[in-house]
Formats: sequence, structure tokens, C-alpha cells
Amino acid sequence: MNTHSRPTTKLVPPVEETRYEEELARGLVEADEDAFAAIYRRWGSLVHTMATRSLGDTHEAEDVTQRVFTDAWRGRHGFRPERGALGAWLVGITRRKIVDALAARGRRLALLESAARHATPARLVQQAPDEVLDRVLLVEALSRLPHAQREVLCMAFYEDLTQVQISERTGVPLGTVKSHTRRGLHRLRTCVSQGDAHGTGM
Repeated sequence: MNTHSRPTTKLVPPVEETRYEEELARGLVEADEDAFAAIYRRWGSLVHTMATRSLGDTHEAEDVTQRVFTDAWRGRHGFRPERGALGAWLVGITRRKIVDALAARGRRLALLESAARHATPARLVQQAPDEVLDRVLLVEALSRLPHAQREVLCMAFYEDLTQVQISERTGVPLGTVKSHTRRGLHRLRTCVSQGDAHGTGM
């Protein structure tokens, strides 16, 4: 019907398409890096599009996309072709990662609100709107924390890691991670309540 369509020889028949996906799935389970690269080329744009539409932020979407394929590689032995196609499995991981990203965003906003509540009420009234100011103060305060406390809080806020995961990644005892978190949050609240750190109260 459409005389301007591309030659049908470029289209992959459904049977061959299915066979190719099965080969990629086997390659993934067998830790074939070439197969994994092909998987990324095939489904990477879909994953990124899903994340962008759900999060409304391209940077967060890129982070989610990276996490999806990192988790797919690490969890490749958990893939069961009898339960569904490889693409559907990746979409399932993507949906979970999007939910995690939205939850992490909520926790960061809750932290900002918590820090703002400890700020001097008079200052908040005088410098409305406060959301931008609170964000500036929080970033400023994070940059001034001792390295150990800053590292732990950044992993929690921006990588959405639990204290147990932070302990495993850094090799720092869990009790020490909890201590750094508690002290770091206290310092953040103190810095935000002061308000004029490094000239922000000009």
C-alpha cells in the first residue's frame, strides 16, 4: 500500500526476532559482555524514555537507566526466560528503579523540610520564598561537613543507599556509619539554622 516504505528485507521476521532475543538472554546469563552491550543498545532508549516520562528529569533518568542495566548485569542469574521475555524483565526492573528514585526524591525533600523547620522562624519570614534558600544552605552545609560525614550523607541522599549498604561499600562498621549520619544531620540542621553561613545571609 505504501510505495515509499523501506524494503521489507530490512525487517526482521518475528521468528528471527524472538530467536535473537533468546540468544541475547543466553549471552546475558553466561556473562557475555558483547551480548550485554547489544542488550543495552536494544533497550537502553526504552528504559531512558520510561524514566524520563515518570521522573520529568533527564539527569535522574540517566541515573535510573544506569542502575537498571547495572542491576540486570548483577542479577542476570535471576532471569528466567520461562517467566517472560528479556525486554519485559528489563521493563520490570525499570519500574522498580523509578519507584525507588521517586521515594529517594521524597526523602530528600523531607530532609530539606526537616532542616528548614529548625531554622529561625524570623529569618524564614524575612527571606521568602525559602525553598531556593534552603537548598543553597543545605548544599553549602554539606560541603562544609567533615569528609566522613559528607560521604555517608551523600551516599544516602543521592545514591539512595541504606546504612547497611553504605557500610558494605565503604568497609566502615555499621555503628560508625550510623554515628556519622547522626552527627552529620545535626551539623546540617545547625548550619541551616544559622542561615548566613558564608555570606548567604547578605
